[in-house]
Amino acid sequence: MTIRQLPPQLVNQIAAGEVIERPASVAKELLENSLDAGARAIAIDVEQGGIKRIRIRDDGDGIPPEQLPLAFARHATSKIGSLDDLEHIQSLGFRGEALPSIASVSRIAMTSAVAGADSGWRYALDGGQPQGEPQPSPHPPGTTVDVRDLFYNVPARRKFLRTEKTEFGHLEQLVRRLALSHFDVSFELTHNQRQTFRLPPATSDEVRARRVGAVFGSAFLEQSLFFDECGAGLRLWGWLGLPTFSRSQADMQYFYVNQRMIRDKLVTHAVRQGYQDVLYHGRHPAYILFLELDPALVDVNAHPTKHEVRFRESRLVHDFIFRTLKRVIGEIRPGESAPAPASPPAELLRGSAPRQQAAPLDVPAATGTPAAPSAPAAGQVAEQLASYGQLAAAAASVPAHVLDDAVDAGTAPPLGFALAQLHGIYILAQNEKGLVLVDMHAAHERITYEQLKRAFQGDGLRLQPLLLPQTLRVSRREAELVESSAETLRKLGMELDRSGDESIVIRAVPTLLKDADIERLVRDVLADLLEKGSSSRVEEALNELLSTMACHGSVRANRQLTIAEMNALLRDMERTERSGQCNHGRPTWMQFTIDQLDRLFQRGE
Repeated sequence: MTIRQLPPQLVNQIAAGEVIERPASVAKELLENSLDAGARAIAIDVEQGGIKRIRIRDDGDGIPPEQLPLAFARHATSKIGSLDDLEHIQSLGFRGEALPSIASVSRIAMTSAVAGADSGWRYALDGGQPQGEPQPSPHPPGTTVDVRDLFYNVPARRKFLRTEKTEFGHLEQLVRRLALSHFDVSFELTHNQRQTFRLPPATSDEVRARRVGAVFGSAFLEQSLFFDECGAGLRLWGWLGLPTFSRSQADMQYFYVNQRMIRDKLVTHAVRQGYQDVLYHGRHPAYILFLELDPALVDVNAHPTKHEVRFRESRLVHDFIFRTLKRVIGEIRPGESAPAPASPPAELLRGSAPRQQAAPLDVPAATGTPAAPSAPAAGQVAEQLASYGQLAAAAASVPAHVLDDAVDAGTAPPLGFALAQLHGIYILAQNEKGLVLVDMHAAHERITYEQLKRAFQGDGLRLQPLLLPQTLRVSRREAELVESSAETLRKLGMELDRSGDESIVIRAVPTLLKDADIERLVRDVLADLLEKGSSSRVEEALNELLSTMACHGSVRANRQLTIAEMNALLRDMERTERSGQCNHGRPTWMQFTIDQLDRLFQRGE
């Protein structure tokens, strides 16, 4: 077998196979170059979904004529020059592979001018082969890259491209993602000579929010919460969709690290944990989040497409994201800056008949978790499951004129005062904005659930020794983990001992979970500890059980409440974390403003 050096053209085409998947991949590399060059205005012209043409114009720094050929040489870049630069990367691109890779599978021309130059210069290649020396060409300061006939010389790759509409959809999505990480840059996208969108620079909070609305839609903006948190040398900020704005798929999840859009399992897990307890099973949150940290603490050179990163302190990053989001979501209260958890259906506001809403499905407990609490467990929290009537112990009936005066004076509580009960299911209340509709069982279920969680957090996890210790076969790594992490496991409510090279003994588990599938729980916890250094399995299993207890201990439908009891429930909702959703992710209340009600009855038209 003979070893030989591959020709440069073949090397470039192999590299193209790694980073150039479709027209959107070309646009990504070129747009990142424009942003790295300091561009403040970028125009993207596309034909036939980008298969026929992608032309990107920017007003960045430009390239001197003598360096144009070097821009298309492999591993030639202006962005790093030493190992220290590589370990502190702040630019989006840095390998110097994109342009030669693109050039090897297309016909490409670059025209560029530096500030103060008399003229721009144009340099062209066909399938990676230069078409002469750079030539003078009129051009303002900045650069234009014109890519035509993508994969014309690699027909096998071209066959894998989808329809023009599909390819343009990917490209458009890419531009929108970049626009959300560079608010100070204007973006204009044109497809087949028709403008798709134009986003002016967003230099104020109001304009940034408008750009988010233009990309994600006004519904997301109305149903999201802006936050900005710092800690442990990290900053996390952005727009967090309310739990009631969940999606059937993960199509509205944008996460950026130092302005670089990424898809990372650690981040996704941390965000998912942040939304724990407030989402339907199988639903996905919507968010636009930005994480900022020292470039030395993140390795962006972990994947050819740079979509994946590697955090040097992964546990710190995971916990910071998780705890920040959990706190932000938990602190949402009725009447605060966050919008109402849900708004009336559009059909209702147009005056047509409302759509029939499907009854929410019961969320089953995890396999092995008991459907109802055992007698000892129930006894430990019996005080939390007192009759619903006790909510009204400190409440008194409020005369109608007092309610009206408080609402008119702007001193009414966020959820207002109860007016009546509808079909034994809903509470109707009046606040300053208009009408509040509350699902009393869903609301009380959340209140009871949060009370149970606080009670158990205060007491800590109680361990239940097993009458007959259980031996479990595991891998050597897992057995070593049990031996070295005994204290961590005990904090999670487990007492485990290593009994052999590949075996452990389960001696004690959390009291509430003694009837659960212990073997599965232990295996899942060990897998989490090996992969992420932490585990939330025990907490999730406990929460499943407490949620079931809360459901059984909450007021049922058709229970008639007094006005005092209804007002007591409203006040408890205003004090309770995550009270906008029940334990299964359903909304607990809706706000109908006076304007919305007026439109229902066509007042003023």
